[in-house]
Amino acid sequence: MSGSAAGVEPGAPAPGGAQRSARHEPVLPTPRGHLSSAVTQALSGGGASALLDRDPIVAVDAYSDDLQLALYTCYELHYRSFAGVDGQWEWDPDLLRFRGEMERTFLTALHRDVVPSGDIGQALEPLLAEPLEAEGVSQHLRDIGEMWQLREHIAMRSLYHLKEADPHAWVIPRLTGQAKASLVAVEYDEFGAGRPARAHSQLFADLMAGLDLDTRYGYYLDAAPAEMIATVNLMSLLGLHRSLRGALVGHFAAAEITTAPSARRMTQALGRLGAPDACLTFYLEHVEADAVHEQVMRHDVIGDLVSREPDLGPSIVFGIDATTWLEGRVTAHLLTSWDRGHSSLRTTG
Repeated sequence: MSGSAAGVEPGAPAPGGAQRSARHEPVLPTPRGHLSSAVTQALSGGGASALLDRDPIVAVDAYSDDLQLALYTCYELHYRSFAGVDGQWEWDPDLLRFRGEMERTFLTALHRDVVPSGDIGQALEPLLAEPLEAEGVSQHLRDIGEMWQLREHIAMRSLYHLKEADPHAWVIPRLTGQAKASLVAVEYDEFGAGRPARAHSQLFADLMAGLDLDTRYGYYLDAAPAEMIATVNLMSLLGLHRSLRGALVGHFAAAEITTAPSARRMTQALGRLGAPDACLTFYLEHVEADAVHEQVMRHDVIGDLVSREPDLGPSIVFGIDATTWLEGRVTAHLLTSWDRGHSSLRTTG
């Protein structure tokens, strides 16, 4: 089991304390339905036959815990994989067909539910100027949030931030010219500009350690709700398909534009809640870096990419809109849970 919500519920300590083992191998997650059961069974020794004995994927809710966890598990084979899983599974044709069905179900649902915002400028405009009445997770944590809520938010976000910028690296060989050079420059900063201690994934691990959370990669997967898993899956999906390179660039741009203001609020939240000073570094880095990255992504990456491949415009817009829509679902889940006095994380066991 990868982890338990018990480690971040109100007043509870992190299970096992803050871990920093670089040799840690994630373990396969606890299944949440027949799709995720089929994947974990196959990877844990059941063979490809486990992938064939299940209901049609199209009948499953695209945003369900089951499909999103199954998809996430497939994608993780391209990152750090799982303890005891044969490396050959990464390119197993039966598993790739299974994953492809889930991807089509996920993408079909997104194209159905995400309302196109128009051209690239129209898609980016609302991200550049937040409405004064906006209420999101960072606003809540800054103004009235409690420490247990902050720790839940950080634990949940660890699914991405402990591999921050990795999904976007897949787009590099699919770009040329200024777009490629500028995106690599942004990624260079994300990976610490040659200093591993400054890599954003490491800074996030340091933040987690300061909050007495377990820093092992993938530890909180079992505790994470489908809403959070879907946001990470979107990045992996877009990164692994060349045909979706425009959407990945749109996603990256949307993330860079919205990070700096939210990071500023998170530093205020950490200060108000009395978090150790060491916890501030991750967000302070994003306040400074992403203010620059936003300009680079909009003008040098998107601008050059569209000039070279104007037909990618709609895909870039989709990447921006899908990112915003999925993040909105995470926000709604968190705030609704907290308003009710409930944990936003899943419990296990």
